[in-house]
This record gives sequence, C-alpha cells and structure tokens, in this order.
Amino acid sequence: MSGHSKWHNIRLRKGKQDAERGARFTKLAREIIVAAKSGGGNPDSNLRLRLAVQKAREASMPQDKIKNAIQRGTGEVEGAAIDELLYEAYGPGGVAMMILCATDNRNRTIADVRSILNKNGGRLAENGAVSYQFGPPIGLITIERNGSDEDTVLAAALDAGAEDVKTTEDNYEVFASPGELSDVTERLRAAGLPVTSSDVTRIPSSTARVEGKEAQQVLRILDALEDHDDIQQVYANFDIPDEELDTGR
Repeated sequence: MSGHSKWHNIRLRKGKQDAERGARFTKLAREIIVAAKSGGGNPDSNLRLRLAVQKAREASMPQDKIKNAIQRGTGEVEGAAIDELLYEAYGPGGVAMMILCATDNRNRTIADVRSILNKNGGRLAENGAVSYQFGPPIGLITIERNGSDEDTVLAAALDAGAEDVKTTEDNYEVFASPGELSDVTERLRAAGLPVTSSDVTRIPSSTARVEGKEAQQVLRILDALEDHDDIQQVYANFDIPDEELDTGR
C-alpha cells in the first residue's frame, strides 16, 4: 500500500486521539490562520480558508475559536505570527517525506524536526531533493466501502464532478481538483454516501519498499511528526507490508 493512502488512514485513527487532548484544535486553528493570512478572511473567496473552516467544523471546533483564528490571520486580533514552512527529508530505506509546518517559532520547529528524523535513521534534505517525487496537490475524499455499492459511488462521484475513483480494501478514494474539493464533498454527502474524510494531499509518483526495522523506524518518525503541534501534514512514499503496520506501534 502506498504511503499517501496508508498513512492517510493511520492519521485518521490518530486524529481521534489528537482531538481528545486538544492538539487537533491547535493544528486546525493554525491552518485557518495561515489560510486567512494568505488569502483573506472571506471563505467564499478564499478556497483554502473554506476547506480549513470545513475541517474545523467537522472536528467540532467551537465557532468562536474558528472566528478568532480567522481574525488572527487577517490581523484583526493580535497573536503570535504563524509562518508556513515546508521541509523535505529522507527516512530509512530512502523513503521520501514532505513535512508541512505552521509555526510561531522557526528555530524550535526545525530543531525538533531534525531531532525526530535523526533519532530514527532519517535526515533533512535540501529543497527540491524530494518534492519532485510527488504529484501536485489533489483533493482526496474517502468513502467507507461498508454498505456502499461501487457502481453507486462511481456514478455519484462523476455526477459530483470528481476526476477519478479508486477502490481500496476498506474505502473508496474519490479524487477531485483542490478547487472543486469542497463542492464535490458536499454533493457526495448529499447523495447519502458515508464520507469519512476530505482533504488536499500529494500522491507519490513512486514508492520505496521498507520492511522490518526500517519499516518501524519510518512509522516512529511519522508518529512523532504527527504528534508535534507544529506539523500540519506529512506526505511520504513508503510501501510497508500490511502485516507490519501495527507491529511495534
């Protein structure tokens, strides 16, 4: 299973834990702040902000926190400046990683990312060393297979304006352009389909197979990065056997 799909599913499970300890809201707020800072505070004219607000609402983030984050991004409310950073890295076995951060302290973030990588056989890479191994941003909508007929999902996705549909062991993956992601998601939900997630991702053009110790090191890196408040997204091109994914976690 390629990294974008399998790690996406791992993140969904971890997301429930994050919500319980409040870390999820911190990440959502920072995404809203960055989106509002870069494109303005109106979700109707700022696609990225609209998607960020949608994710926050799906996570049951209080409306006053959403409003405050938007106003921090536009400068209406004072707060520490949040900068967006993208680091490229290699994990064990040559696994390529792109690490998207939103932080109020660049020095802290780079030091923490470097430490997480170094402790588990990874290393930071120069800009451009890894990014070429991933496609451009694309919208990914996940629909539960349980109780959903494949023909029904395909027809609904095409009617909603999706670009492609793929079937995995547990889910249907519906792909859409980032600009259409919000509308396609709403149409699929209106059609009664069990949408479990909707997000912008980047899909690797090739994968790196890792097993045994290297596989566990990769998973430890991803766990630690995902748990860090400054890390918003991690894209990776690992290919790990399913039977190893829960080993040692």
